[in-house]
Amino acid sequence: MAKSSLLDGFAYGVLNEIIATFREQDGGYAKPARYEVIIGPPKTQTVETLNLKAYADFLKENKKIVRKTSLEMTQIAFPAMTLESQEDTNIYGPPRKIVTGQTFAEVATNIRCSADMAEKQFMDAWQRIAANRTDFSVGYYADYVGNIQIFQLDHENKRRFGIELVECYPATVGEIALDYGAQNTISILPVTWAYRYWKNLTDEAELPRPLLERIGDVFVNTVERQLRSRLPAVLRKL
Repeated sequence: MAKSSLLDGFAYGVLNEIIATFREQDGGYAKPARYEVIIGPPKTQTVETLNLKAYADFLKENKKIVRKTSLEMTQIAFPAMTLESQEDTNIYGPPRKIVTGQTFAEVATNIRCSADMAEKQFMDAWQRIAANRTDFSVGYYADYVGNIQIFQLDHENKRRFGIELVECYPATVGEIALDYGAQNTISILPVTWAYRYWKNLTDEAELPRPLLERIGDVFVNTVERQLRSRLPAVLRKL
């Protein structure tokens, strides 16, 4: 039996060659400990409710809390995205799986807490915009969603990759364990974030585009197609 020509040659590269390529061209491998987080809190348009006013007052009194909480986020992840699919059985043979949509996984984070628990107060104030604990009413979606940007840094602390959680909010502010035996341990606040979707800041930074801009593009493209269709074939090739 004749062997495939793919099996006759030598390996394309060895481990040392692969490592050398990464070091020379891309500055080495990405390291999970080198990252940056920027929290974009809700930009409340009104302060009609007590919870919105309390949130706005808290940020005024703690002007650096947003940046501080971003810096104290000791654990985070680039989130997953899953393509939903269903089987196409209207064909002979093995079925195809047709994509029907996409889902985005929640993001779990850990935040170090300072002695005054300002980080937890920030998360609690954010949550109270969404759900009032006095009368158990819920707030307007636009009032309690913000964004979070996550960047991968290289060894020179330059941003090499980034994503943004769009329309996010702290869905779960977890418990902080207290323990007499943990004398030299820093309190950690676990927070799980819900969001609508995430986007790649390299090639999707402008999403979502404003509706009027998208309508304008459709109009321009339609006019261009109509004009091109009226040109002689010779001119269209120029």
